[in-house]
Amino acid sequence: MRDLGREQMIIVGTSHGMLRWFVDDLPADSVVLIEEPDVIRRRDVDGLAERLPFISRLVAAEYQTGLDAAALLARDPALASARLVMPGLEYAVGAAARLADALGLPGAGVEAADVFTDKHRMRLVAAGAGIVNPAFELVDDPERAAAFARRHGGRCVLKPTRRSGSLGVQILNDPEQVAAAWAETAAPEDTPDATDRGLPTDVLVEQVLDGREHSVELLLVDGEVIFGNVTDKRVQPGRRPVETGHTVPSLLPGDVQRALLDAATRLAGAAGFRTGVLHSEWMVADGVPALVECAARLPGDMITALISVAYECGFIEAYLRVLRGERPEPPVLPVRPTGGAAVEFLLAPQGTVTGIDGVRAARRVSGVLNVQLDVGVGDTVGEVTHSLARSGHVLAWGADATEATAAAAKAAEQVQIVTG
Repeated sequence: MRDLGREQMIIVGTSHGMLRWFVDDLPADSVVLIEEPDVIRRRDVDGLAERLPFISRLVAAEYQTGLDAAALLARDPALASARLVMPGLEYAVGAAARLADALGLPGAGVEAADVFTDKHRMRLVAAGAGIVNPAFELVDDPERAAAFARRHGGRCVLKPTRRSGSLGVQILNDPEQVAAAWAETAAPEDTPDATDRGLPTDVLVEQVLDGREHSVELLLVDGEVIFGNVTDKRVQPGRRPVETGHTVPSLLPGDVQRALLDAATRLAGAAGFRTGVLHSEWMVADGVPALVECAARLPGDMITALISVAYECGFIEAYLRVLRGERPEPPVLPVRPTGGAAVEFLLAPQGTVTGIDGVRAARRVSGVLNVQLDVGVGDTVGEVTHSLARSGHVLAWGADATEATAAAAKAAEQVQIVTG
């Protein structure tokens, strides 16, 4: 993407980790970053923008609770020179789609963005397309959620309709737990990237699906899938199903992978998704995929890195090119992987970190590409209730998916985060 000119790319929403991906790949002053005014102050986004040479300027705008794209362009007409617009995080998906639409640029489409940022609306669209859903209901009080659980074997999943990263998602095994658990889902804790104005959400109660979880990553151009991948996922057991690891490519049989890719493609078509990445999550029972969730943005949790390593490609570059109106073809975007890649997340015990051992040993494990710690001595580690509460990760590659998974697991075992 070195041919991008000054301020020809707009990123809506600040993901510090994602922005680091672009340091070596984007030319100076090519990006305009749009962020909420209160998030700019709280997270020192001004300072971050100054340190990253590819960011030309920072624009303060309220977008997380609805963006008036016409008003923004009237206030800042220089934005009209952009050649592509992308969301930097979940809360920016709708705003990025609206801004791209106003500029006549490729994007998910406003309707599809709204579908995939509302879990209840996504369920309705999937059901209308004949895609398997768990039983579900939009509820406004814990009594209704408990009654739903009683009708479905005494178990249920509580989800906020408008959050990401497993925030507020709970698996409850007794209807009597619902009342005490309600507030965690109905009013999820604030994360640093959310505006202080508050992000409205409803509560969705769902039937519990049992099985292994997988995700599908599709890259689409004008509604046509030009790349598809299936990822195997590992999830924390118990009440809060936070993801603990991923492997690319999937080890599922070929026919099951094809069924997942087909279901994800039908979901994209049903929502009218146009151009970009669609990241959906599924469980498979008797070879039939059942939908868990879906996001109209790049996947988090290092999945883009895993795809890039396993397929030996620049997956993010391919994504940016489709947003610019191009159509990457092989070998830029390979049809199948040439190896395997895996990430294992580090989950420290709760308490204050008193010591960290084994990092060098982890880095010496064959196949390890990166060991990252997100906590240090003196930090307080809480319960892992969402993805931002994890303590780091290990990224590894291998000749195939099995070898990569084993390398990541072995390296993660070396790292000991001691708390007291």
